[in-house]
Amino acid sequence: MQSKSSERPLKGCVAVVTGGSRGAGRGIAVELGAAGATVYVTGRSTREQPANAYGELLALSGLSTVPGSIDETADEVAQHGGRGIAVRCDHTREEEVVQLFARVQHDEGHLDLLVNNAWGGHESFNGVFDAPFWEHALAQWDAMFDRGVRNHLLASRCAAPLMVSQRRGLMVTTTFWDRDRYLKGNLFYDLAKAAMNRLAFGMAEELRPHGVASLAVSPGWMRTEFVLVGHKTDEAHWRERPALARTESPRYLGRAVAALAGDQSVMKKSGAVHRVADLAREYGFTDVDGRQVDAFEIEGG
Repeated sequence: MQSKSSERPLKGCVAVVTGGSRGAGRGIAVELGAAGATVYVTGRSTREQPANAYGELLALSGLSTVPGSIDETADEVAQHGGRGIAVRCDHTREEEVVQLFARVQHDEGHLDLLVNNAWGGHESFNGVFDAPFWEHALAQWDAMFDRGVRNHLLASRCAAPLMVSQRRGLMVTTTFWDRDRYLKGNLFYDLAKAAMNRLAFGMAEELRPHGVASLAVSPGWMRTEFVLVGHKTDEAHWRERPALARTESPRYLGRAVAALAGDQSVMKKSGAVHRVADLAREYGFTDVDGRQVDAFEIEGG
């Protein structure tokens, strides 16, 4: 996307990472910062006011507030060598999303990378993931589509004119994909991820004539803050939990996104879903512990 340097291959790159307070978004933002990018970290959780839409999940996790904030992520971006800018934005509110991209255009003059990661699926999680579709509450549909898929589409609609006008750019959709196997146990989740994959593909078709790429990236099982809490451990001690042996850090996904953003031939990948494990082998990066974690596959799928 930008001219490379040996130390900071994304120096000069301007990125927006939605849903950057924790988990995948935080890992992506930090790795973009480590590559030298300017990263606008967006979401609803700030140091002063954490997001308040995770009541059920907090109760299940035994937490009083959601971990992480856009401010903490922006600070970590800077600590790793990038420029982190925290912008509070509720990605379900069109006016706030419009204002976000207007600010980026005004302050930076261009936008190179959009990472669509804001996801509302956890807002209605009641502790049951594996169940027949007729037993899942319809509230999960609202969370995953109205506050998930729609978030991605809304941000992309605002970013697209900026990228089309400059005839370059990359849109990345974070997703889950296991070679079109059915994600048995949660039909709503399966449908939402399939919709995101199709969204990335459809946008790629319309953006290709303008020199803009769109693709989806699928991590494996990530050790997010909520996963670690659920297994009663932390990032320093997760190896003591055999059940987490197949997990990867959110920064593994971040390194995949950074590699794609620095690939001058990324248009060749536009429209497809790419697994982090496959990208690690192609680009030669590892997770933070030095491993190249194998792709997560559905057992018995």
